[in-house]
Amino acid sequence: MDDWTTVYLTESPYLAEAALQMLSDNGIEAVIMNKKDSAYPMIGHIEVMVNKGDQAEAEKLIKEFSS
Repeated sequence: MDDWTTVYLTESPYLAEAALQMLSDNGIEAVIMNKKDSAYPMIGHIEVMVNKGDQAEAEKLIKEFSS
């Protein structure tokens, strides 16, 4: 995962999935890294990650998605 960087953090699985789909729809490969504790789901977060080469475009799209 050295070539991947986080572009979106959330505690909500459906928002992570929506961000992932939006990035995919725009031709950017993305993955979800769930860092929530399985025993205590209110602890932790979910990261949407993209290849470092797509970071600038992904951050621009995420900014639009979040507003």
